[in-house]
Amino acid sequence: MDLIRSESLTKRYGSVVGLSDLTVAIPAGTIALVGPNGAGKSTFLRLLLGLLQPTAGTAQVLGMEIGLHGIALRERVGYMPEHDCLIPEMTGIGFVAYMGRLSGLPKSDAFGRAHDVLQFVGLREERYRKISEYSVGMRQRVKLAQAIVHDPPLALLDEPTAGLDPTGRAEMLALLKALSQTKGRSLVLSTHLLPDVEGLCDYLVVLNDGRLLVAAPTKEVLSVDSAEFVIRIKGDMSAFVGSLQRHGVVSRPARHEVRIDRPAGGERVLFEAAAEADCQIRYLGPATHSIEELFLRLVPGPPTGAKS
Repeated sequence: MDLIRSESLTKRYGSVVGLSDLTVAIPAGTIALVGPNGAGKSTFLRLLLGLLQPTAGTAQVLGMEIGLHGIALRERVGYMPEHDCLIPEMTGIGFVAYMGRLSGLPKSDAFGRAHDVLQFVGLREERYRKISEYSVGMRQRVKLAQAIVHDPPLALLDEPTAGLDPTGRAEMLALLKALSQTKGRSLVLSTHLLPDVEGLCDYLVVLNDGRLLVAAPTKEVLSVDSAEFVIRIKGDMSAFVGSLQRHGVVSRPARHEVRIDRPAGGERVLFEAAAEADCQIRYLGPATHSIEELFLRLVPGPPTGAKS
């Protein structure tokens, strides 16, 4: 059974298309939902939760139709929204326990689970403080805690690193990594920050302007391209590029490296070009394509009108 399956799922806001004819099957695991701001990511998540009604099409989450099993679905799915969903005058423990009860937990179980998940996210004594006193990082952590308090098999996390400094972002990603290793737990991480994806997610869904661009295992997206080389040198990069050109090798220089197609004359010509330019080749190997490179190829310009 697929974790999420949609058929021609569409959402319009008047004349603006939020999601357009989205048909996708997503397996269980840790999934990255990637796209620029306005790509349709949040719209997709809200449709899956039954918080929005589709204009057309349908979807299943954990085998349940989104239009027919809304309450049962939300008991089995956790949701961390992008925007603030917190009640400022409540304490962290009170809020998370309250959200646990809304997700179907008995009162005693809700408080026990709230203590456990707040400990997990790193809010110890802070759990007894009012949320109005929390920093941005603490607010993100309590949002994550309320999404998992009822131990759902699926958690939908909308921009979980938003607003965090580098240290806070690294700590949040470490928490998500630990969650992803929990048996029977799937995560959907919605983000426009591509470095959040690599090393964490095993499946990639790319949206732009409300349309599906890619749905594939991350390993396939990052597969090695044996027809392209990466070269890193010690010496004058411009001199090396000029020498490559004289040897008939077309190069694509970047700040710290040069990418080339496999040369017809073999690798020897590369070392000859380096010697002529008085450079040393420090690294020569097949290129791999990052998610960011894929995204830039697939999304050449800014979105034209989709809602986030």
